[in-house]
Amino acid sequence: MMCCSRETVELDETFSALWRGHDPFAEVEKLEGEIFRNVKNRRTFRFETGGKGYFAKVHRGVGWREIFKNFLQLKQPVLGAANEFYALGALREAGVATMTPAAFGRRGRNPARQFSFLITRELENTVSLEDVARQAVPPETRRLLIKKVAESAGRMHRAGINHCDCYICHYLIPVGEVTAETPVYVIDLHRARKRKKVPRHFHVKDVAGLDFSSMDAGLSRRDRLRFVAAYCRFMPSCRRDRGFWESVDRAARKLYLKEHGRAAGKEKNL
Repeated sequence: MMCCSRETVELDETFSALWRGHDPFAEVEKLEGEIFRNVKNRRTFRFETGGKGYFAKVHRGVGWREIFKNFLQLKQPVLGAANEFYALGALREAGVATMTPAAFGRRGRNPARQFSFLITRELENTVSLEDVARQAVPPETRRLLIKKVAESAGRMHRAGINHCDCYICHYLIPVGEVTAETPVYVIDLHRARKRKKVPRHFHVKDVAGLDFSSMDAGLSRRDRLRFVAAYCRFMPSCRRDRGFWESVDRAARKLYLKEHGRAAGKEKNL
């Protein structure tokens, strides 16, 4: 690890050897691969080195306009890759299956012009729970996945981490038979935050995101109660908090109506 007041770099053994004697920030700029996202200030792509797959997120300064806009909206601005990098460490420490960082770098004192990157090892042969939800799965598999997602979310929130984009599309499982040992990986932590305790608004937002994104998965009332029971093992304060679960239900339904209203609008304009 190299660290100073204006620069931080952490590399695993692979990238320490690969970039020895070179500037990691310049080396990241040379990387090329399959683009998944390419906007003004952020590029996400998959690449391979040494026969292994990796995902890279390269962030450039968001600019003062974006920072001030977020503050005016009472939002914490995301300045770069550091949010996700430190969230990954906190999740792994809390026992939550997630991505493995391979390289991280942050350069620049000016928050509006900061350059940063995060490289994670590819989670090979996995499928998102959103795709799983579209399939017919045995009842015992469905019950097991509900329990695993609830436990993952419960551990995350107990550790003081909120995801902010907590939907079932951001949970991956290995392809194949689901067993008690099957890991459920949480990904895409670009906006995640770590605090001593997750504020109620963000707590509701995360759980409602899971509820909303599973509404078309054919879950029964009993399935939802299974989620609550498994989740409350790690967040016991929610067990008797009726107001919390009512807020989750309202937020989830609002998201669902908004999403389906948007879809209906698109169909109407075709």
